[in-house]
Amino acid sequence: MITREQINELAEFEDPASCALSFYFQPSAPRNKAHKEEAILTKDLAREALRQIEGNGKSESARADLERILRLSQELRGNGAHGKAVFACAARVFWREYDLPALLSGSELVVNRHFHLRPLAQLLGAIPALGIVLVDRHRARLFDLRLGELTERLDLFHPRTRRGRSDGFMGYDGGHAERRVEDEALHHFKLVAETVKEAIDKGAFEKWILGCQEANWPPIEAQLHSYSSQKLLGRFNSEVAHANSEEIRTQAERIFAQSQEKRCHELMEETLNQARSGGRGVTGLRRVLNALEMGEVQTLFLGQNYHAQAVECAGCGHLDAHLVNACPVCGKATRKVVDVGEALLPWVIRRNVELFYVKENAEFDKVGNIAALLRFRVESTNVRSIEQAPPKPARGRKDGLVGRYRGLASG
Repeated sequence: MITREQINELAEFEDPASCALSFYFQPSAPRNKAHKEEAILTKDLAREALRQIEGNGKSESARADLERILRLSQELRGNGAHGKAVFACAARVFWREYDLPALLSGSELVVNRHFHLRPLAQLLGAIPALGIVLVDRHRARLFDLRLGELTERLDLFHPRTRRGRSDGFMGYDGGHAERRVEDEALHHFKLVAETVKEAIDKGAFEKWILGCQEANWPPIEAQLHSYSSQKLLGRFNSEVAHANSEEIRTQAERIFAQSQEKRCHELMEETLNQARSGGRGVTGLRRVLNALEMGEVQTLFLGQNYHAQAVECAGCGHLDAHLVNACPVCGKATRKVVDVGEALLPWVIRRNVELFYVKENAEFDKVGNIAALLRFRVESTNVRSIEQAPPKPARGRKDGLVGRYRGLASG
């Protein structure tokens, strides 16, 4: 299971010799028992990757990685349940491999300065760390759903209260027993609510989904902390004792997909409206790159098949939409970036920016298939501070400069 720290490690990796290999294996339905198609495809991918790196003097170390990947692919043949991701650079003594759900668009092998993280980003966006909590009046089960793998973490059980053989004179004891049962159920729901909040606080999962009977929802809802309620994506009808893993996974993924679609639509609409009014929204590659470098971006939107060229400074890492030969920040030479959508991912991962891949949207297409919702605007903050600054007495050229800024702000 890949962790956030491991993803950050991949995002920060760079090999100046461009020998960082990224291999994604997506199992396919074989047409024969020999599974020859998968083996042939992997060999073709390795042959093409070797052709790319033969002229840079590092081919021997990369060849060792490719041979190791080919051996690994032989072991993966016929495994239709899981995909695989391998990130390797023998020159830097780097090898990482992770099991993934078989939800990749296909097998691929990419060689570059940085690791190819788009398939991983799309997969993590589709299935983040989710908590699923099943609750009834006496039992609660807590599951983790991460990259398609469902794991039960906790099973809380509150035994039923034993009642006497009769309700006593005029049913007096029966009323006491019923109240005691209700109090115990309420205490159980309160314990579950505390457990959920603690799990969220510790980062065990980012969002959660509830499974319970409809009649139990009002008393459970009353016990939830407001923070837990905000993280709740939805709920489904379920019996704690009889729910199986496939049912839980299917219901959770359905609810999550619906919530993501709704959230993406709402944030996209807000971003475009903010961009039109000059608020906390920007569109187009140049403005988005600038906002990312300024640390302003909260949510980034990229077209599903977005491709654009840019240049990257070999010194400071500055990305520029203008294809210039020298970096406008530090003056050092730049190098061409063929897929700027891929080059943005390390920035997105390191700065914990929310990322949505948008499939088809006419309004989004009009603004270039790239946009960002901002946390704040640096330039707006600067103008506001100038506007609010108290007037100063005239002091030669310095006051003239302040006066010019004040004039710009008021204009």
